[in-house]
Amino acid sequence: MRVIIKGITKRFGALKAIDNASLTIKEGDFFTLLGPSGCGKTTLLRTVAGFYSPDEGEVIFGDQVINDIPAHRRETGMVFQNYALFPHLRVFDNVAYGLRARKVSSGEIRQRVESILKSVQLDGYEERYPSQLSGGQQQRVALARALVISPKVLLMDEPLSNLDAKLRVSMREEIKKIQKMLGITTIYVTHDQEEAMAVSDYIAIVNKGKIEQIGTPYDIYYKPRSRFVAEFMGSSNILSAEVASYDDEKELLRVKINEDTVQIRTPKPSSESIMLSLRPEWIQIVGEEARSQPNVFAGTIVSSTFLGSMLRYVISGFGGQPLSVEIHDPQNAQVKEAGDNVLFRFDPDRPVILDK
Repeated sequence: MRVIIKGITKRFGALKAIDNASLTIKEGDFFTLLGPSGCGKTTLLRTVAGFYSPDEGEVIFGDQVINDIPAHRRETGMVFQNYALFPHLRVFDNVAYGLRARKVSSGEIRQRVESILKSVQLDGYEERYPSQLSGGQQQRVALARALVISPKVLLMDEPLSNLDAKLRVSMREEIKKIQKMLGITTIYVTHDQEEAMAVSDYIAIVNKGKIEQIGTPYDIYYKPRSRFVAEFMGSSNILSAEVASYDDEKELLRVKINEDTVQIRTPKPSSESIMLSLRPEWIQIVGEEARSQPNVFAGTIVSSTFLGSMLRYVISGFGGQPLSVEIHDPQNAQVKEAGDNVLFRFDPDRPVILDK
């Protein structure tokens, strides 16, 4: 089912938790609300679920405005952060709870519960209690309970935050696989950037109640529109620059960062003062033979950290401004030490101009 959030505002006293949020989620999409703690993403999810009523705006399922429809009649399934399983009920009865509340026949309940438990790889666990399950198994019971009622929309509020790092990775793959198998429209809340990128068709970045940007994981990472998005989605060097010249034919912009001239291949910006995002992995350490290439600059290693699959440097470049640099797969790279003088470069296609 398609979900439209249209101009939603939600206040708690003087606090505006959601500020005029609008987005459209296509049927069958896995859509993630991503942002730091307290940004309003869970409030928005709970407004979609019907636990909160919006002060302004509309929630639309398909073509129907559902603002006045209570939560239990919205045809949504909800997976909570703490799973909210009944400790005194077996796995079968936990999963069957919503069906019994809907007066489904006992024969159909057994068929549907057994089918969904098989989908989440818990067939054979029907007689166990939540205390007899691992964290990952409890999470799958919660997912099965939400899915067994055949909801039109699945809502998930940080469902993996209580799991250890390795289990989170395997469970997010399971969730994505089940979601695609069932083709159910899913709205997922998390503060974990890697998790969001791994599971999502689309991501909305939420900051202080506002939606900063909506896009695919690729677009959010490689084409951030604001400083907040660039810094929240991984690390980024944020650089202030002044426009020096623009070549319309080549779409080549020349800007000054301190005393250095940087080339960027981009449409002409509307302002003379701009802000750039340059991700650490886009910067290369190069030798003297690269001096004739564009965007080659001198710097000094401030710190050097070896992390196995990656070397992380801090370089003083652009008039002493510290730059974060990441060298992936560093096995054949010569490790630099603090105090070493180096040349670094980046491709003119790499820097992204941000909205101020």
